[in-house]
Amino acid sequence: MQKYLSILSLSLLLLACNSATKNKDAAQERVVTVTIEPQRFFLELLAGDEYSINTLVPPGTSPETYEPSPSVMIEMGKSDIYFRVGELGFEKVWSSRLEQNNPDVAIVDCSAGIDLMEGELHRHDHDHADQAGDGHSHTALDPHVWTSPGAMSVFTKNMLEALVKADPVNEPLYRSNYEILTHRINVTDSTIRALLQDASTDAFIIFHPALGYFARDYGLHQYSIEFEGKNPSPSQIRELIDLARKEKINTVFIQRGFDAKNAEVIAKEIDAELFEIDPMSYKWDEELIKIATILSRHKDE
Repeated sequence: MQKYLSILSLSLLLLACNSATKNKDAAQERVVTVTIEPQRFFLELLAGDEYSINTLVPPGTSPETYEPSPSVMIEMGKSDIYFRVGELGFEKVWSSRLEQNNPDVAIVDCSAGIDLMEGELHRHDHDHADQAGDGHSHTALDPHVWTSPGAMSVFTKNMLEALVKADPVNEPLYRSNYEILTHRINVTDSTIRALLQDASTDAFIIFHPALGYFARDYGLHQYSIEFEGKNPSPSQIRELIDLARKEKINTVFIQRGFDAKNAEVIAKEIDAELFEIDPMSYKWDEELIKIATILSRHKDE
């Protein structure tokens, strides 16, 4: 009996030690937070296993309408760094609150230094008549910079410098990873350029205007179904259909998680193909190459 009690005591001691070790590891685990999955893609390649990475906006959720819950904000407050995209709807307000409540959390604007475009939600490019008398021109900026491989060297450099500042001991690792990541971004850019060279069309329709920077990089024209952040009226749909026929547009994109009804109507009317894409995908390079492949599908016909 004494033998079994000794074994039991030893087992409990080992379990307690193991639990203490796990608690210590959890306490020592360094956490950073990003807004969207493409950022996690970049940050994992930069930081390796040095940080645990949380993503705020769940897959399939629009970052324009997302609002973090109080529990999410509490978790954000445990981060060493919060990497915001820059101009997404909720980021400025919630970054300010995070800064007030958790001043020890470093907040990094990943878009700092990038030439930002005027937001498509406020500048409709369908050549509509100026119904409001102001040309629909306002000051909001397009936040979707991650769809531009050309902008990602600056975007990821901002991430790199924040990591180095927070963890200078691992600077050589981060800088080495940055060089590898930069090469991957450049390969993605070259692949897309090769695909789009001599493509049969330089325009496409998309429900939510998420590919403005992609279009700017590669000399394309993006036309959004959404009008100033809302579903279009019947007259606006008709104008877009007329424009699409004039420009011989054969591609309509609908993003994952958005209502496809209007996109389906337009695609049918102009005899275009409808494709679901996910610019918010973690597989950043694969998704952009997929989009370019779709746009280039008729170039050899």
